[in-house]
Amino acid sequence: MDALEEVYSFYENFAGEKGVFGYSEERRPLVYFLFGKGKPVLLMQYAMHAREYVTAYVALEQARYLSSRELSGSVYILPLVNPDGVRIALTRDKLWKANAKGVDLNVNFDARWGTGVQNKRTAGASDYIGEYPFSAAESLALKNFTLRVMPDMTVSYHAKGEEIYWYFHQEAERAARDYALAEAAAKATGYALKTPAGSAGGYKDWCVETLRIPAITVETGEDSLSHPIGKEYAARIFQKNKDVAEILLERLKKDG
Repeated sequence: MDALEEVYSFYENFAGEKGVFGYSEERRPLVYFLFGKGKPVLLMQYAMHAREYVTAYVALEQARYLSSRELSGSVYILPLVNPDGVRIALTRDKLWKANAKGVDLNVNFDARWGTGVQNKRTAGASDYIGEYPFSAAESLALKNFTLRVMPDMTVSYHAKGEEIYWYFHQEAERAARDYALAEAAAKATGYALKTPAGSAGGYKDWCVETLRIPAITVETGEDSLSHPIGKEYAARIFQKNKDVAEILLERLKKDG
């Protein structure tokens, strides 16, 4: 089975709490799983960039693992935010990042939208910002679901480079809080903390600037790997990331 088939098969057979939080441009369901209960609430989303669909496999590994854990809060797993794009990457263009309409979802959020140094104004495989913030069905669905569950923190899984991004113009007090959480994730994974210059319009950015909650982007997989990273690397990536959810929940609970 390919990544889409595995996610939807897992969803059909999953006995825990689950749901559909929206539909893609081509009307594929956007699914989620919920583990644990109560506060704090962590939202983890995967496969926003099509060619990075290895993260969907990592999401399923995470879901299996969390099913057996006693959690000190709630974790939402959104394993496949861009199913149409993943289908394109699997069948037509292996380096495709965008959705079916050529919108790069991770520059389509209302967070200094259109000011990124790599932003494009025409649809294509990557970096097109869309006609306006949340113009893509998938980014709008993710926005609405995030507002519905109001997480205390979000984690976005991408590939590649083994780096964690956390900063987006926070003032000093929030920057210190968010850095501490990112540092905890960095210690758990062995990944490096980085502050990329010139990025804007991402989901992490929107969570930080609009919702004022901590949010990190985790770039999984060694930089020496080539896109798209194959399923055979998912287990290794998961092993480096398997404790991230629990460590962040514990830290969020401790910080109150």
